[in-house]
Amino acid sequence: MSGALEKSLAILEYLIAHPDGVPLAQIATELGQLRSGCHRTLQELIRHGYVRQLPQRGDYALTTKMASMGLSFLSKSGVVDIAQPVIHRLAQATEELVRLAIVDGERLTLVAKAQGARSGLLYDPDMGIDLRLSCSAAGQAWLMTLPEDVAIAYVTRQGMGQPKNFGPNAPASFKALLKVLDEHRKRGFSIIEEAYAPGMSSMAAPIQRKGGPATGVLVIAGPSARLPAARMQQHGPALLAAAAELATTGQASALLKSANVGTWGNVPESTARRGPVA
Repeated sequence: MSGALEKSLAILEYLIAHPDGVPLAQIATELGQLRSGCHRTLQELIRHGYVRQLPQRGDYALTTKMASMGLSFLSKSGVVDIAQPVIHRLAQATEELVRLAIVDGERLTLVAKAQGARSGLLYDPDMGIDLRLSCSAAGQAWLMTLPEDVAIAYVTRQGMGQPKNFGPNAPASFKALLKVLDEHRKRGFSIIEEAYAPGMSSMAAPIQRKGGPATGVLVIAGPSARLPAARMQQHGPALLAAAAELATTGQASALLKSANVGTWGNVPESTARRGPVA
């Protein structure tokens, strides 16, 4: 990757977390770039429509161009149209938030949701985020389908989610993570309580056709007081049935059909410890 491109992408990724804008000095300092070079890169990004400079303070922020491109891509992929009816039915049946995450290389990104809760606390995290693999129900549901060495490599590169930044039950070591992955494989879906966020529970099942890699993950999430482990166990059959339906109907979506294909296809089957597939 060229230096100019790398610096541009670093700035774009940094600005995602700062919708209110950031001054030039802060961007340059936190990204380790020279202020003059950072300013030139920002001017190029402004010229191409990806960044804007706020009129009052002169801070820099993203435009909606990247968001528009992402939404257009998802629309053309067909994944939302195919998945939304399934997600909606599951949300109505469980009366909780249901989300769909897509596997993309080593990333797991939320792309669709349906809210089934009719009252009380509504759990609704931002869409489009990349989930922390080690401590989210979706991440663990995907990791349990991978060979252990591949799962560990993915978590190592992304970083282990620590309890101080997530929930008190977030696995703090690979030994702890591998233990919970084994438990998930036995039941066919993941269950976590206060691991991704304090006071929140979630469960997830991989979207995976027999003999192939998981291309997505289906998640049910809600407040721990309303979604304890026993209730999540009750929702297990419905979650697995919905994931199996998406594994079949998802073949009509280029994104769901091809996501993650070939990322670990060369790993010998004998080394793979994988859970049930649709």
